[in-house]
Amino acid sequence: MTETPSDKLLDYDKNHIWHPYSAIGADHPLWRVTSADGVKLKLADGTELIDGMSSWWCAIHGYNHPAMNEALQAQLYNMSHVMFGGLTHDPAIKLAKLLVDLTPKNIETVFFSDSGSVAVEVSMKMAIQYWHDKQQPGKQRFLTVRNGYHGDTFGAMSVCDPVTGMHSLFSETLTKQYFVEAPQCRYEDECTEQDIEPMKQSLERHHSNIAAVIIEPVVQGAGGMRFYSPDYLKRVRELCNEYGVLLILDEIATGFGRTGKMFACEHADIEPDIMCVGKALTGGYLTLAATMTTREISETISGGNPGLFMHGPTFMANPLACSAGVASLELLLDSDWRKTVKNIETRLADNLAACNELSCVEDVRVLGAIGVIELKEPVELSEIQPRFVEQGVWVRPFGKLVYLMPPFIISDDDLDFLTQALYRVLSDSC
Repeated sequence: MTETPSDKLLDYDKNHIWHPYSAIGADHPLWRVTSADGVKLKLADGTELIDGMSSWWCAIHGYNHPAMNEALQAQLYNMSHVMFGGLTHDPAIKLAKLLVDLTPKNIETVFFSDSGSVAVEVSMKMAIQYWHDKQQPGKQRFLTVRNGYHGDTFGAMSVCDPVTGMHSLFSETLTKQYFVEAPQCRYEDECTEQDIEPMKQSLERHHSNIAAVIIEPVVQGAGGMRFYSPDYLKRVRELCNEYGVLLILDEIATGFGRTGKMFACEHADIEPDIMCVGKALTGGYLTLAATMTTREISETISGGNPGLFMHGPTFMANPLACSAGVASLELLLDSDWRKTVKNIETRLADNLAACNELSCVEDVRVLGAIGVIELKEPVELSEIQPRFVEQGVWVRPFGKLVYLMPPFIISDDDLDFLTQALYRVLSDSC
């Protein structure tokens, strides 16, 4: 058989390029994407796939959006990058203002970084430096719940679940943090005293050593796609206030409308001390994240020793990325995004309900533009992924979870096609 250029490229990829959580030389299937438009990915052989992942939850406006393209082209002709040390530029200022206006009222200052994982690192450093400047240098540790995921860098790994997470290999190197059981109260439930007791006990015992509680609000993402009660989050906020501990909310996956609220913390009507955002911030065009905090924390750090915050990425507030962020947020705000996400939620709930009848399915749950099918046994990715491609959809399961986070622009017909394809693949697998 004659080897095609596509075969040669894939072979080179296999032997020279790392992919997320992959091995060099692995025989897992790989598909070359040559273009993307709307909600569809076009493969090298001409096949089109409806994207159910929003490219890991960030491409909320789909691909090749004319308004996004125009904004980046305009910025490119001015400057693609300039250092942020001693200089500033309009895209950063505009994006910061949009973020301050959108986030809870107490959030007033913005630190831009390169990725969600780095935003989490920044939040942890911010909390530690704050307490250092409040003359409480012993507050160096963090408290979180199990089943959480906050990123793959070292600080972020230390607050991911140490047992069921993906980082146990590094357990002897990571800083030891405090963990309590993940809340068992589902989204629609009240938070009982039994639910909140582990968090309360840990804060009571260790608050003098804890800089902050860090948690994904309402939705735990890559750690299990679990939805928990907003009432639990409200109780955590109260406990942080009671025991003198900061609250960091990781809104990287949940921010910008994904759960039906602009930010997931709005389900609980609370304000964090520090908030991390990323993913959908730039509509999937460029990597950018932000760590945001209160005036009191900012002024404490700025007035302490050494009188400045000790972090500064090379590509901090990259103008192209900030321009993408401005364009993405303006697109979102100019749309009836609440109605759009509610429609996706309704159709996901209706269309995925049939999966409850499949023998291999443990649970089906939907919140906003998130649909999750939890299986009784883990999937074999190398087997199930090609089946989705054969059905004309891009769905990337992990562990026991097959889930959808489609772009907000998806049509009803495409969403129906996506969910029907998912059902067919699972029904054939059960």
